[in-house]
Amino acid sequence: MKRIAIALTVFLAVSNSYGQTIDELKAEQAAKKDSIAAIQGRVDALQGQIDTFPGWKIGAFGTIGLSISAADNWYSKGSPNQSAGNIGINFNGYANLDREKFFWKNKTNINLGWVKLDDKDDPNDSDSFESSTDIFTLTSLYGYKLSDKFAASALGEYRTSIIDNFNNPGYLDLGIGATWTPIENLVVVIHPLNYNIVFSDEGDIYDSSLGTKIVADYNKKWGALKYNSTLSAFISYKGSDYSNWSWINSLGYTFWKNIGAGIDFGLRQSKQEALDYNLNTLGNTTATFDNIDNKLQTYWLLGLNYNF
Repeated sequence: MKRIAIALTVFLAVSNSYGQTIDELKAEQAAKKDSIAAIQGRVDALQGQIDTFPGWKIGAFGTIGLSISAADNWYSKGSPNQSAGNIGINFNGYANLDREKFFWKNKTNINLGWVKLDDKDDPNDSDSFESSTDIFTLTSLYGYKLSDKFAASALGEYRTSIIDNFNNPGYLDLGIGATWTPIENLVVVIHPLNYNIVFSDEGDIYDSSLGTKIVADYNKKWGALKYNSTLSAFISYKGSDYSNWSWINSLGYTFWKNIGAGIDFGLRQSKQEALDYNLNTLGNTTATFDNIDNKLQTYWLLGLNYNF
């Protein structure tokens, strides 16, 4: 009986000591968590000061889409023996300088795509990758601030393709006017004095002209979600046949470190490009600005996203 009493006493003492140790460890852990939160708060405050400090802000993010497929003796298909692949790359980069009296915003968008469809039963079929999407845009905007929301500005924008027909056509917009920043992350450019210079071997189709340039650029980040949208339009004083517009959108979500998923899509209309396509690609020799169907041009890309 005495031995049992001694064993119970030792057990209770050890249990009491263990309970006190757990409580002490939990209290110490809570204190350290509070310390970590306080340190993170100071780090976030410093990062906020860095973000608002006047100077160059540089960044980039891009999307890579890839799909590969193959079939052998799949008789339900029109071509039962084939291999196919699709590769798409999108890159968005910017370099912005914001000072008390002026700003200078630079941006580039590159979207390239290749597709391959190899019919193994057709010896004349191409087994190489052919270009699909081919877009290159470079924009530079300088503004002298007249107030917090308005600035006198000058814009240079160059657009072309780089895989198949570099600078054929190529568009260079040079103009002056005003820039409006109604809300944070939105920049609206209106330049009523803009010259749209068109470079092309098809001089009878493409023509340079004077007009109004309108650009609306929106960038926003919600935690791990990032969105960029750019509308660029030229309204020609020579007539609607020489006007054009493009709307490019990029949406990315980061789910691990700098890696995530992204989707990019774009819309465009250009009557000059539609006429060129009808005459030189479709061989429609009777096509004119008056009888062509100026269809909406579209593209989209879905794949992995990386933030630089």
